[in-house]
Amino acid sequence: MSETTGKRVFSGVQPSGALHLGNYAGAIKNWVRLQDEMECFYCIVDYHAMTVPYKAKQMQKRVHQVAVDLLACGVDPNKCKLFVQSDVPEHTELAWLLSCVAPMGELNRMTQFKEKSTRSESVNVGLFTYPVLQAADILLYRADTVPVGEDQLQHLELAREIARRFNHTFKKTFPEPQPMLTTAARIMSLQEPTSKMSKSIEGSAIMLGAESSEIRKQIKRAVTAMGDETDEIPPGVANLFTLLELFSGPEAVEPYRKAQEVGQIRYGDLKKELAEAVVEGLAPIKAKREELMARPEVVSEILGDSAADARKVARVVVSHARQNAGLKAKPAD
Repeated sequence: MSETTGKRVFSGVQPSGALHLGNYAGAIKNWVRLQDEMECFYCIVDYHAMTVPYKAKQMQKRVHQVAVDLLACGVDPNKCKLFVQSDVPEHTELAWLLSCVAPMGELNRMTQFKEKSTRSESVNVGLFTYPVLQAADILLYRADTVPVGEDQLQHLELAREIARRFNHTFKKTFPEPQPMLTTAARIMSLQEPTSKMSKSIEGSAIMLGAESSEIRKQIKRAVTAMGDETDEIPPGVANLFTLLELFSGPEAVEPYRKAQEVGQIRYGDLKKELAEAVVEGLAPIKAKREELMARPEVVSEILGDSAADARKVARVVVSHARQNAGLKAKPAD
């Protein structure tokens, strides 16, 4: 474990399968940086992924793909804990304890629940109580800090409220986790640049394991101007600028910004330079990814070892919470 500030971080990612550039820029680069600064618990939250329809036979493949991509990007099991949520049963045990103090009114007001429930004819209880399990994920490790985007602030505030209620109802048990607002670049769809990059939009996402030829083809076809923008810099062009800055730095973007301002930008040149920068930048990730895909037992061992270490922390916290709530302490292994 590297030298850290003494603060503890928890962050999770859903196992949606292989990751793309939007995931890399939005979260993973930050995870890699934080593991050198704080004690980090990184979790592949497979229980959360069950709240929406999925194919059971694909779940383990999705978990494995996410783990491979995280490790290939530089998440280091020697500096952090990287594990699967369902391998640490204390997550769901604590979620039940917390659900007994969680405010129903606050759950009803969760924006993400409202948005997702309107898109489905049948809404499951898991989708409604998702924020309680999320609170358990964080509080189980007594995390001081949680890196979040603005869209997750409401969920984190609920976790803080649940911690306060548990502490007030029983006894001081949990710290109130503080948000760490991420300032990561927001990568948009290559085909619909007003929407976030997503695998659900064909041709939208560049996967971390994509072949060089596919990367060049996707960037060549990327939307620049859609004809109805009033912005000084169209969203599609701004997205290409963001990607070029991510891989080559701001100095590489500056000539194109100036050319855009005077209406002399050559999109073909921009796309060609960007494509080569992305190919070069993803090359070491792709090589490491292929190495890990060929050795699934290594990935399984890493996840298993980290889960065992995470459980050592989790069992102590759950035992403390049980005692404070008037239940028997959890027996030691």
